[in-house]
Amino acid sequence: MSNSKKKLSLTSRIIIGMVAGIIVGSILRYGIGEAQWVDEYLTNGLFHIIGQIFITSLKMLVVPLVFVSLVVGTCSLSDPSKLGRLGGKAVGMYLITTAIAISLAIAAAMFVKPGEGVERQADTTYSAAEAPSLVDVVIGLFPDNPIQAMAEGNMLQVIVFALLFGIAVALVGESGQRIKSFFEDINEVIMKLVVILMNLAPYGVFALMAKLFVETGLETIGNLAKYFVLVLVVLFVHALVTYPILLRLLARVSPMMFLRKMRDAQIFGFTTASSNATLPITLETVTKRMGVSNSVGSFTVPLGATINMDGTAIMQGVATVFIAQVYGLDLTVADYLMVILTATLASVGTAGVPGVGLIMLAMVLQQVGLPVEGIGLIIGVDRLLDMTRTAVNITGDSMVSMVVARSEGDLDEDVFNDKDAGKKLEEL
Repeated sequence: MSNSKKKLSLTSRIIIGMVAGIIVGSILRYGIGEAQWVDEYLTNGLFHIIGQIFITSLKMLVVPLVFVSLVVGTCSLSDPSKLGRLGGKAVGMYLITTAIAISLAIAAAMFVKPGEGVERQADTTYSAAEAPSLVDVVIGLFPDNPIQAMAEGNMLQVIVFALLFGIAVALVGESGQRIKSFFEDINEVIMKLVVILMNLAPYGVFALMAKLFVETGLETIGNLAKYFVLVLVVLFVHALVTYPILLRLLARVSPMMFLRKMRDAQIFGFTTASSNATLPITLETVTKRMGVSNSVGSFTVPLGATINMDGTAIMQGVATVFIAQVYGLDLTVADYLMVILTATLASVGTAGVPGVGLIMLAMVLQQVGLPVEGIGLIIGVDRLLDMTRTAVNITGDSMVSMVVARSEGDLDEDVFNDKDAGKKLEEL
């Protein structure tokens, strides 16, 4: 066979699967309607099974991948104090980008006024889960049972244990080298599993999108079109303007090459709507395709997947102004500054909590005296927005990884500038 008939790239196959899923889901919703066999055998049958198996398979790799790659990266550090620098730079960058994101969102919402003319429904209700206190968050960083932390997927605790374990491996000399070699071999096996799942992604993406568009009608978006479009626009501005500017200024690399290499991970993030589920793909992209060393990427990417909430912060900024306008309440400049501060710090404080986006929004609304019940107004369109903001979040994780790697001299520019770097990893 000649090379003229090359098989489609992974990105092309995933996009085809996504578009096909949207088309099939829309046909089933608007062409067939609420037929019982569609709901029983397709929506909650075939599509649900394939989609959930795909997401579960990705999540299956998250804990072993984070633990093993962090151990390998940490025990490879020649200077243990480097961990402190990495942590400080990464957390600082994540907080800065989150503050920029919510500031953009608030400014855009104040200009566009998405809540004007929207009628408040009388039966709108929402019960917010209680956010943990700062003391509980700090104590909760350290696992009393690391195996339980892994079983529960508590990523911050897994990260802390992996860092401590990696430091210990580096300090025990010859036996530590044997353990390091063992973990490096395990890491290669896990990365091969990631590649296998990447090649099955088009089928999982098709099922997820088909199910979503059977269940979510365009009429849901129509009721909140101004809010929906505004959040999308700010998300795109942050991803395509803010990140490239920071990347050019701080990492001194081509934003266009960065965005080109992010496509696969962004599509995974969009369809799974989970930074944690997409983490194996993000880490693969950052280290193999962008040239960030494993010692940096294995730390910054899992940390970002846990605490980086730029996309969520944008939703909170627009939603806060939207809810204030719907309820006819005026916020002062001090209130808006408090929103920015609360959302930025809450991105770390609520890390790892299920439903973190809405919990953070509830905290923000309470802080400035807005009714938490207003969250019920936007829940209908939040799923589609959640998909987009996840893609933005993982783009931010990767951008910060690039910046930190550049500052530490751990960025391989030859790999980054090679448009085909890491492409062979997509092939079984």
